[in-house]
Amino acid sequence: MSIITTKNVNLYYRDKQAINNVSMDIEKNEITALIGPSGCGKSTFLRILNRMNDTILNCKITGEVIFDQINLYDSKIDPMLIRKKIGMVFQKPNPFPLSIYDNIAYAPRYHGKKKRELDEIVENSLKQAALWDEVKDRLKKSALSLSGGQQQRLCIARTIALNPEVILLDEATSALDPISTFKIEDLLATLKKTFTVVIVTHNMQQASRIADKTAFFLLGDLIEYDTTEKIFTDPQNKKTLDYISGHFG
Repeated sequence: MSIITTKNVNLYYRDKQAINNVSMDIEKNEITALIGPSGCGKSTFLRILNRMNDTILNCKITGEVIFDQINLYDSKIDPMLIRKKIGMVFQKPNPFPLSIYDNIAYAPRYHGKKKRELDEIVENSLKQAALWDEVKDRLKKSALSLSGGQQQRLCIARTIALNPEVILLDEATSALDPISTFKIEDLLATLKKTFTVVIVTHNMQQASRIADKTAFFLLGDLIEYDTTEKIFTDPQNKKTLDYISGHFG
């Protein structure tokens, strides 16, 4: 069952078109990987899914992004509410310069949660992000004291704290060492039982390891979208074959 459907989505930066008529279904409780060479539009497309491109001057988007039976680009929709339901984790870990506890509690507190609820949210979020056992005795310590991999799992926990339905990750392991990368890959495989995950990755091996479906982007076009096994073993488009074979990119 699809949780997000894009219909004829285009994105323009002034007169330059960066996303070209992309239609696709993102399935619930699956990991969908977006792959392609640098500048192909995969991160731009990811940000379309929770209206992160709204902050960019002279950026225009046409088409529909359907989530929970509503078009996210309807003028009546509040982007902040969308980002609560469709959270994002960025390329570099970006914890707030606060305690580990306050990083997780920050948004729920803003939305009116009280101390007892916050304690529960912090613990559950850190457990879901596979970080609780490592930090439970130092919740009042600065989040900046954590390692890079721990900081990124903290950012995932911070996203989980708002109880989203979808988690978007924009090359979220590219700044991490291999051990931290594998920990996050294992984490994502667990999280998809509860959430839907969409990940942009430059690492084709990572996509083949963790994704249920893979979309290949090139110059703003969605070239091919299928099960990950099919994309990597029997692609239907020569451009896909050339890319995964290392002929370009």
